[in-house]
Amino acid sequence: MSSSTPAARLQLSAISKRYPGCLANDRIDLSIAAGEIRALLGENGAGKSTLMKIIYGVTQPDSGELRWQGRAVTMRDPAMARGLGIGMVFQHFSLFETLTVAQNIALALGARAGSPKRLEAQIREVAQRYGMALEPGRLVHSLSIGERQRVEIVRCLMQDIRLLILDEPTSVLTPQEADELFVTLRRLAAEGCSILFISHKLGEVRALCHSATVLRGGRVSGHCLPAACSDLELARLMVGDAESLHGSYPKASGGAEFLQVDRLSWANADPFGTALRGIELSVRSGEIVGIAGVAGNGQDELLALLSGEQPLPRKEAASIRFAGRPVAHLRPDARRKLGLAFVPAERLGHGAVPDLSLSDNALLSAFGQGLVSHGLIQRGKVRAFAEEIIRRFAVKAPDAETPARSLSGGNLQKFILGREILQQPRLLVAAHPTWGVDVGAAAAIHRALIALRDAGAAILVISEDLDELLQISDRVAALCGGRLSPLVASAQTSPAAVGRWMAGQFAATPMNTPAVAAAQS
Repeated sequence: MSSSTPAARLQLSAISKRYPGCLANDRIDLSIAAGEIRALLGENGAGKSTLMKIIYGVTQPDSGELRWQGRAVTMRDPAMARGLGIGMVFQHFSLFETLTVAQNIALALGARAGSPKRLEAQIREVAQRYGMALEPGRLVHSLSIGERQRVEIVRCLMQDIRLLILDEPTSVLTPQEADELFVTLRRLAAEGCSILFISHKLGEVRALCHSATVLRGGRVSGHCLPAACSDLELARLMVGDAESLHGSYPKASGGAEFLQVDRLSWANADPFGTALRGIELSVRSGEIVGIAGVAGNGQDELLALLSGEQPLPRKEAASIRFAGRPVAHLRPDARRKLGLAFVPAERLGHGAVPDLSLSDNALLSAFGQGLVSHGLIQRGKVRAFAEEIIRRFAVKAPDAETPARSLSGGNLQKFILGREILQQPRLLVAAHPTWGVDVGAAAAIHRALIALRDAGAAILVISEDLDELLQISDRVAALCGGRLSPLVASAQTSPAAVGRWMAGQFAATPMNTPAVAAAQS
């Protein structure tokens, strides 16, 4: 679409933004018409987030012009953007954790929120229409990552919007829920709402978007019609040489069981949490087991029990075993000494401390790798370890002293995963390893996981991305309402079948197939 299109609802001309040592946006032109669904594609660090923040008034450009419905405007702040009819769902959430869902949405709506009772009814109605169950009275800090993203989406959609900006909106949805969301987005577009859609799921882009603008290195590298392109062609526009990004990996049967979970039940004291009920699970050395599930169905509880953040009483120690040794009562540091490495779901705040340097963040979990001697931190070794992570995993960062918060989501994820993999764990538990990362970073992460598997490690991956799980996992199951479906060989199932298990339809599991028999042997 030409930037001079008269019908453009939003038009950006020569937008530039520079940060110290980085030209984030370099004279970007972009327009979107009323009723158009336009994708914005690019690698992590390509400048997408900066551009979105400029449109939404979070960041001011150094130069260039923004025109809204033909009129030049200076987007002073998000309140002004919302007043004009621009809504945005950020990849990293902007919620007050000590307030309820309804209170967070009321802050965005202001005087339009009405009475609390009326607002809660509206929240339930919008959430139900989008297939994203929400309880308005829940405190945000008690919500999982996926549930918090649902709050962001519902909060935005309850406003009188003319332009909706979505950053990775389907990362916590099942395929069925994503399809339902797309139905709603198409209806919004048909009614004249413009939609700017950021996603690294190229199949979604091709299915949903009318047009696409691709950024590379802060510049517009091209435009295309997604429906007329293959995933490989879209990836090539984003990263250049894309031949290695869509690999298929041979399946492995693994060796001896390393992680054994036996009738694991846990009653969550949080009234809004999920109780785990009779979890049976095993992961062999030299295999990847994938667990799918809609956020809020027990993933956080299972991760806390496996990592040691939530230890169990000693009498229940045998419910989780590493190579036959009971560990459910042990703290995280003791489990790490037995070979555990852990990649949490939340990058900033859980996987990394935002204000600490990459070197210091490397030390947080790798201190047992000879980085501390007689109580003294070996700074040279710490820096060398961090630099090795940056080099081996192609992390885009100026140096090892760069604060973690300055990295893009994909680069921070590669750093955290690299920190764990370089410790050569016997068991790696990884939550949402490629959530919100670009196709290049996702492919690099997948290759690293496969290499670790082939080196003999047992790997458990928890993710909502079914395509990813079926691509890299040797066996797969789904978690719903704190119950785990039987494990099935991933080569013998499909996204639709796993999607049904995610909805609790375990009876659909083909229990008599040879694949299941082999998985349970």
